[in-house]
Amino acid sequence: MAATTPLYDTYLRAPLRFERGEGVWLIAEDGTRYLDFAAGVAVNSLGHAHPHLVEALKAQAEKLWHVSNLYDVPGQESLARRLTAVTFADRVFFTNSGAEALECAIKTARRYHFAKGHPERFHVITFEGAFHGRTIATIAAGGQQKYIEGFGPKAPGFYQVPFGDIAAVKNAINDETAAILIEPIQGEGGIRLATKEFMQELRALCDEYGLLLILDEVQCGVGRTGKLFAHEWAGIKPDIMAVAKGIGGGFPLGACLATEAAAAGMVAGTHGSTYGGNPLAMAVGNAVLDVVLAEGFLDNVRDVALVFRQGLASLKDRFPDVIEEIRGDGLMLGIKAKVPCADVLKAIRAEKLLAVPAGENVLRLLPPLITTAGEAREGLARLERAAEAVRAASGTAAA
Repeated sequence: MAATTPLYDTYLRAPLRFERGEGVWLIAEDGTRYLDFAAGVAVNSLGHAHPHLVEALKAQAEKLWHVSNLYDVPGQESLARRLTAVTFADRVFFTNSGAEALECAIKTARRYHFAKGHPERFHVITFEGAFHGRTIATIAAGGQQKYIEGFGPKAPGFYQVPFGDIAAVKNAINDETAAILIEPIQGEGGIRLATKEFMQELRALCDEYGLLLILDEVQCGVGRTGKLFAHEWAGIKPDIMAVAKGIGGGFPLGACLATEAAAAGMVAGTHGSTYGGNPLAMAVGNAVLDVVLAEGFLDNVRDVALVFRQGLASLKDRFPDVIEEIRGDGLMLGIKAKVPCADVLKAIRAEKLLAVPAGENVLRLLPPLITTAGEAREGLARLERAAEAVRAASGTAAA
């Protein structure tokens, strides 16, 4: 029997088809407007059709799209200098996605030890519930069986421990350990936050045992928590960090950032990318930083996040039969539901609001960083109506 579509059947897509976007809104082909608190899974950091990003992309598209990394790309130098100026890093490698940024991070850590005469040190400690991408190496790093099954033997060199368990981390360290890899906030895993104390303890362990600390800030970075990067809240610095999603504002762009010492083994010929750091991506990435690094921008993210958090706490109090817990930080928030998350998602879509499901029966709210307090309140009103609908459908109204 012939397939009804020539596409791979790898996605469970919602029956929605969008034609255009305006700020925090998506407009479907039939003209219906949706409040987009999914943001392309935390990708559309500046919403849809942001004029500064549009102008940067159009201007570059009229000049040069691609030359490869056989030549200097001025936009790479510019964006890298800006990133290193505001982070711990000294070196940057540009990629097209978060998974590629993680691949580079893993290779950088392993190569660091190899160059120091310890090729046996290639194991990376990761955490249960993690998601680092869908390549053969990154599914092994994430360790979730549902992503590994059917793709042959799990790539060696990754060892998962319980999230937040510092004793388990310490027990896992041996003479083959190269690095510890963690998301400061697990997105796919259900908006689970690593505490400041845990992040500080990981940094201390890495220093004690000569390990590299790798952070996956693909989803939680570039302003989403109200600081440029989530690890800043813990007052620590990693050795290597993978970023993507929000840094491109919707254009495919990722980056692996590292200290000079951590990147020392990545010499000519050890890694590469045909498209990584192309002129179009660099133009957009620089435009995103123009906005995110502007005075007051991150202050506004924190202010709007407070409106969200207070509103969600109120909803939890009023709908304890629907909402079990509110999670997250900044504009990376999660609603752990007491009913099936799919029911809540269906109800909010009926209210023309978009969100993203995650692990542990959690619904992710990832609004664009440009969301206003008024738009936050509109989203909360739609969530309230959805909660009322879920309560009515389940017949579990609180006494």
